[in-house]
Amino acid sequence: MKNSIAESVANFLKNFKPFSFLSFEDLKSISETIRVIHLEKNQILFQVNENLHDVFYVMNSGVIHLSVTSDAEQNLLNKCYSGDVFGLRPFFAKNNYQMTAKTNEEAILYAIPIESFKPFIVKNTDVLNFLLESFAQNSNNLADKNSNKLISDSVQLSEFQNDFSYFQTLNYNKKPLVVTYDQTIREVAILMADNLLDSAFVNNNNKLVGIVTDADFREKVATGKQAIQSHIDKIMTHAVITVSENISLAEAQLVMLSHKVHHLCVTIDGTIYTDVKGVITQNDLVQAQANSPGVLIKEIKRSTDSSELKAIRNSLANIIHQAVTKNIPLQHIFNVSGEITLAIIRRAIEMSILELGSPPVPFAFLSIGSQGRKEQLLLTDHDNFLIFNDVDIQQLRDVKDYFNQLTKKVNEILEKIGYKHCNFGHHANNQIWSKSLTDWSKQYESWINTPGEFTNEHCSIFFDYEFVFGDQNLENIITETIFKVKNKSLFFDYLGNDALKNPAPLNFFKKFNEEEDGLHKDKFNIKAKGINQLVDIARLLAIHHGLKGINNTFSRYKELAIKDTSNAEIYLNAADTFLLLSRYRTLEGIKNDNSGEYIDLEIVSKSDKEKLKESLHVLKDLEEIVKDTFQLTQFS
Repeated sequence: MKNSIAESVANFLKNFKPFSFLSFEDLKSISETIRVIHLEKNQILFQVNENLHDVFYVMNSGVIHLSVTSDAEQNLLNKCYSGDVFGLRPFFAKNNYQMTAKTNEEAILYAIPIESFKPFIVKNTDVLNFLLESFAQNSNNLADKNSNKLISDSVQLSEFQNDFSYFQTLNYNKKPLVVTYDQTIREVAILMADNLLDSAFVNNNNKLVGIVTDADFREKVATGKQAIQSHIDKIMTHAVITVSENISLAEAQLVMLSHKVHHLCVTIDGTIYTDVKGVITQNDLVQAQANSPGVLIKEIKRSTDSSELKAIRNSLANIIHQAVTKNIPLQHIFNVSGEITLAIIRRAIEMSILELGSPPVPFAFLSIGSQGRKEQLLLTDHDNFLIFNDVDIQQLRDVKDYFNQLTKKVNEILEKIGYKHCNFGHHANNQIWSKSLTDWSKQYESWINTPGEFTNEHCSIFFDYEFVFGDQNLENIITETIFKVKNKSLFFDYLGNDALKNPAPLNFFKKFNEEEDGLHKDKFNIKAKGINQLVDIARLLAIHHGLKGINNTFSRYKELAIKDTSNAEIYLNAADTFLLLSRYRTLEGIKNDNSGEYIDLEIVSKSDKEKLKESLHVLKDLEEIVKDTFQLTQFS
C-alpha cells in the first residue's frame, strides 16, 4: 500500500479501539499490510463453514450483517458499522467460520493480516486487555462513564462474543504433577509416564520456578543435549504463565496467544506465590469448544423423553449462569438462550406428534411473551398459541380434537422440564388460543380495531410472537394481517395508555418505589416498575414504525434509533437500560432460584444503586415520546 494511503488508513484506525492504544508509527506499519476491500450490496464476505481467512476486518463505511442459519432460517446476530471489528475467529479458533458476513449496503472495509497484527497483541498489554474486557457489556450509561470503566463503545467483537463456547468455565486437570528442582530428568520422566501427563511444574522452596513438558524432553534430552541423570531444572522453562481458577476459555486462549505457550498453570490467585491447583493445556481448550450450545441443540434433537430435555435445560441454565456472572453482553445471551429454548419446545412438539400421529392439517405453533421475544433466561412460565389451516365445518371438530390432544401433551412435557403453567391461560391447550387461520386473523383485527373491548384479555402479549414449529406461512399471514390494518390510532391509544399505567420506579423524592407490605416488603419490583414499561413502549413504537419480525426489546430500540433519528439517543439509552435491568433480574433469579422480580436493594452497592437509578430516568423520556406521538384520550 502506498504510504499516503497507509497514512490515511492509520488516521482512520487511530479513532477506534483497540487501534487507539497503538502509536501512530505502529498504525502506519500495520496499514502498509492492509488491503482495502469494496463490496457491493448483498455481497457475502464469508459464510458458515467457509475456511478461515488469514485476515480480520474493520469497517470503514457501510453496514455488514452477521448472521447464523438455524433450521434453514437466517438469524441476524449483529450489525457492523464504521470502526467495528469483526471476523476475529482466525485469532482464536481453528475451525471454519460459524456465521455469515453479508453487506446490507455498499461497504468499504479493511482486511488486516493476522500475522502482522499478532506482534502488537503480544507486546501491548492494553490491546490484549481490551480484547479481554471487550466481552463486557457495551453501555452508554452515564454512571459507567463516570466510574472510568473501560467500555467497548466502538468495537464490537460480534463473531467472537456470539460463540458461547468461549465464555464457558474450563474443565482441566486439577491434579497436576509438581516436582522439585533437584529431582533428576529420569525421575520426572517416569512420574509423567506413570500419571499419563505431558507436563510437570517445578518447585524450589515452595515457590513455582518452572515447567517441563514433553517438548522439553524431545528437544533437550532425546537429542542428547542433556543426560537423564541431570537435574530437571536443566531442561525446564523458567517463565511459568499462571492464571486464576475461574478463567474462561476466551481468557485462556488469549493468554496462551500473548505468551506463545501451550500450558497454563492454575494457582489460587493467579500468581506464582500461591499453591498450584491445576494445569490447562491446548487440548482442554479444544474439548471446551465441543461443549457448546451447538452440542446442546444436537442433544435436543436426539432426545426421546422429557427427562432428557430437562437435563439439557439444566445445562442451559449453567451456561446462562456462567455468561451472566462473567458480564457477557446480555443480548448475546438472549440470542443463544432463545434458540435453545425454541429447540426444546420444537422437540416437545415432535415427540407429541410421534405419539399422536401426523396432524390432519398444516399448523403453526408460536411462542409469545418473553419466549416470543427471546428474552427468557430464567425458568419461568410458557406462553404460546396455535394456528391451523382453515377446514370445512364437518372436519372442524376432529381437527380441534387433535390439536387439543397435541397441545396438552406439549404442555405436559414443558411443565415436566420445569416451565411453569401460565396463570393467565396464555397457552395453546386453552382452546381460546388454538384456532383456525381465519379466526386468528379476525382476532387480531378485533384487537386492533376494538381494543379494550375485553378488558381481561392481555392482548399485547400476542404481538410478541416467535415461530417455533409447523408451517411458517401461517405466521407470515398473521404478520401481514397486523400491518395491513391502516387506521391503528385507537389501538395505539390503548397500547400507549396501557404502557403508561405501569407503576413508577422512583417516587417524588427520587427514591426507589419499594413494596410497602406483603411477602416482598421493602423490595423493588424490577419487572413491574422497569422492565414491563420498556417492553410495552418498544412494542408500541415498533408496530407504529412498521418494524416487522423484530420482537426483541433490545433490537427494537436499536432499530427505532435508526428509524427515528431525532430520538436516537433516548432509544439507545433505553436499549442499554433494558439490558441492565434484565441483568439485575437474572442475577437475582439465579441467586434465589426464582423469577428474580424482587430486588433487595439493601445488598446492592451504593454505586450500583446510583447506576440503576440513573438508568431509570430514560422511562420519563420514553413516556414523553409516547405522549407526543399518540393522542392518548379514550383509554386515559
